[in-house]
Amino acid sequence: MSCGLRDVLGFEAMGRPAVLVCSSAFAQTAADQSAALGAPALRRVTVDHPVQDRTDDELTRLAVSAIEELLAALSA
Repeated sequence: MSCGLRDVLGFEAMGRPAVLVCSSAFAQTAADQSAALGAPALRRVTVDHPVQDRTDDELTRLAVSAIEELLAALSA
């Protein structure tokens, strides 16, 4: 998650909108780390945990369920 967070910060620093997607187990950690790195308002979308053990079909459903929130965050 911290690599993804730094990627989002890097894209944002280049003027490219980015959103961190993390599972619910890491939502508070993402908030804490982004605040510690000077970006408390970093855009985030949280999906249900766990992610790594899901089938391809489950991951597709998870992505589809988050797409509207992700698009809204990108355009905010």
